[in-house]
Amino acid sequence: MKIGNIEFEGFAALAPMAGVADRAMREICRHFGAAYTIGELTSAKGVSLGDKKSASLLTFGENEKPAASQLFGSEPHVMAEAAIEALKFSPDFIDINMGCPAPKVAGNGGGSALMKNPLLAADIVRVVVKAVNVPVTVKMRTGWDEDNINAIELAKRCEDAGASAITVHGRTRKQMYAPGIDYKTIADVKSAVSVPVIANGDIGDGKSAKYMYDATGCDFVMVGRAAQGNPFVFSEINAYMKGEEYEYPSLEKRFRIMLEQIRLMHIYKDEHNAILESRKHTAWYMKGIEGAATLRRMCGEIKCMADIEIICQKALEWNSSL
Repeated sequence: MKIGNIEFEGFAALAPMAGVADRAMREICRHFGAAYTIGELTSAKGVSLGDKKSASLLTFGENEKPAASQLFGSEPHVMAEAAIEALKFSPDFIDINMGCPAPKVAGNGGGSALMKNPLLAADIVRVVVKAVNVPVTVKMRTGWDEDNINAIELAKRCEDAGASAITVHGRTRKQMYAPGIDYKTIADVKSAVSVPVIANGDIGDGKSAKYMYDATGCDFVMVGRAAQGNPFVFSEINAYMKGEEYEYPSLEKRFRIMLEQIRLMHIYKDEHNAILESRKHTAWYMKGIEGAATLRRMCGEIKCMADIEIICQKALEWNSSL
């Protein structure tokens, strides 16, 4: 697949997940085969006002590229200003969020709220495309709710406004992350536009990725929550799509990768935040193993790297056959 003149290798990208898919996680996922990454959701207004936290979310390293900056907002001129500012961090493309269901985003007119105003959404795309010299993409949902499924209309308007690709999360805003994916609407969007369509939602392994490709005719897929504590999912998807066997790494190797991810977090963040955020990442790596519930409780009390190493040792003792 290509976005603009950027060509991607592999079959799946890492979804932008606010407070989760930070620089460390993005680098690890790229290492294990994610075709590209997208930075954490960033407020255009915060960027335009010079907010330091917003600016830090736009920072990329070479090891996570190709990568995009993702912006949210509801004011076209502010979105354009933020996109221009984002270029200082050398993203390969700019992604506009029209899918975030969080009240603090949608409640202020950004994210999925833009699906209720296709004209404004298209205007935002138009001014951002005009403001920057890199491709501009859009991430949306199927609609606001089941009575307002309008991804097809919105995708067509965004394409007409200059969007280089469209990502569709196969749920409405009302559904949030509840089970069930609307494959048909994704397929209809694919039929309605000529730019690449990336499908997102409930993709957690090679089999589900293949099903998404087959059911929708999409050009690419995007993995979100399944990559939490499991960057290896990209290697598995790539192998499955090629018809190759894939063996997940041993628990010992998985923990080595986890510790590397947390080490990177300490480099890219201040120590206090790195430790706090390592709690959830460490807990995700414990999923599916013997004693996971106990280990996750221990993760909630992590205060230093030594605590993480103790948890790993306990897990290895309880799962010596993995």
